[in-house]
Formats: sequence, C-alpha cells, structure tokens
Amino acid sequence: MKQSYEADPAATATSDALGVENTSFGKLADLAARAAEETSRLTNIEPILRIPVTVQVLLGSATMPVADLMKLGRGAVIPLDHRVGEPVEVVVNGRIVARGAVVVVEDENSRFGVSLTEIVGGMAGDPDA
Repeated sequence: MKQSYEADPAATATSDALGVENTSFGKLADLAARAAEETSRLTNIEPILRIPVTVQVLLGSATMPVADLMKLGRGAVIPLDHRVGEPVEVVVNGRIVARGAVVVVEDENSRFGVSLTEIVGGMAGDPDA
C-alpha cells in the first residue's frame, strides 16, 4: 500500500513564499541515491593514485654551439639562464605544475629539495595547461 505524505501547510506557505518547489519523498530518495553513487564513484580513485609520475625540477638551461660543448671537461662550469634566488619550475610528466625555491633537506644535509611557492593552474579544457 502506497502511503501519502502531506506537507505541513505552514511549511508549504513558507517554501512557496521562498520560491522553492515541493519535492516528494521519492524524488529526494532518488537524488540521495544518485549522490551516494556519484560519491562512491569519485572516491574509488585508489588505482589512479598509485600511478607513478615523473617529477623534475628545472634549475635552468643553456644553449651553446657543439664546438663549445666539445671543449667541456672535468671542472667546467656551464652558466644557466636562471639566477640564484629565482624560482625553479616543477614539471610533472612534461607539464609545469609549480614553482619553488631550492632548499637543503633538513634531515639529510647532502640532499636538495624544493619548497613550493606557487601552484601553476591551467584552464579546464586547455590541452597545454
């Protein structure tokens, strides 16, 4: 037997005054079920979170003729286009995702790290972002 739910007249008057449509219990249950299904689908991203990505930090680059490259030897210094203190770029799978400052990792004085100072966000739908 199907049961009918009557709305409180005061609540109906208030919702009508606010321009809110009355929704039956069945429609709300359906919306809740769809929302739960969507949440479940979105939270099942564990396999995606385990995909390895390549993270690179670009300290700078240099352009030189092959002749100069051939003259390089042990102890040679190649000047880069970035200056000391300028932010370095953090690249994930070929795309710049952040910028930051080079730091010495406190736990191990023999390693460098990057302190992120800016997250680079692309526009949705932009294939180059």
